[in-house]
Amino acid sequence: MLLRRSAVRSELRPAMKRARRSALARSHPRSAAAPRAKTIRRPDLLMGEKLAREPSQQRSRIKRDAILRAAVELFERNGYEATAIGDITKRAGTSVGGFYQYFISKRQLLLVLMNELLQKLEQIDMQPSGPTDLKTAIESVLRAGLTTDLAYAGAYRAWREAMLSDTQLASLDALMRAWTTGRLRAVFEMLARLPGARRGIDVALLAALMDRLFWDLLASTLRSNPRLIGTLSHTIFHALFQDSLLAR
Repeated sequence: MLLRRSAVRSELRPAMKRARRSALARSHPRSAAAPRAKTIRRPDLLMGEKLAREPSQQRSRIKRDAILRAAVELFERNGYEATAIGDITKRAGTSVGGFYQYFISKRQLLLVLMNELLQKLEQIDMQPSGPTDLKTAIESVLRAGLTTDLAYAGAYRAWREAMLSDTQLASLDALMRAWTTGRLRAVFEMLARLPGARRGIDVALLAALMDRLFWDLLASTLRSNPRLIGTLSHTIFHALFQDSLLAR
């Protein structure tokens, strides 16, 4: 069942405005029972890397992109260790020498891919304010996020494999997850202040659980299930809002 759209429209926008004003007012006391999530800057996975300059010519950009896309496809199919640079360049239609014009190693290529993923996730509007009901709004955010994730599923499979033997990648993975969890928590805190939200929800724990689920789904065959987005949005909605909001 869907929310009563007219009722939600009249309550959602004023509530969101009040929540934003409250966050900006430093003099406003915060509730000890519901501390706000700290803003965490997106981790730069390429910090300290000696990167080649971004190609300025279109032909070179196309070649570099072909290498990245070929790597994602082969990582998805074969995994990280079983994918050689020669395999990637053959798939991309270029030479091994061409690979080294853009990347110093397969590991750096993987870092570039995962950093691209984080940049695209950062661009997703996590607080849509269009004329729609809450459940649909949650679903739209999930669809945007999972669509972005799925484009890099092969890179994430390689990342999980590579970090098992690379402590630096494991440390970067912890930073990455802290950032994605923080973004979810900020959205859940905003939703938890809207009319009809359940009281006493541990928003921080919910954000941590959902973030863990999202990343695990990316490495699972369940990610292709057509009912996945609907099920996730239903779960989040019912975790945060009272059943009385639903139309009878």
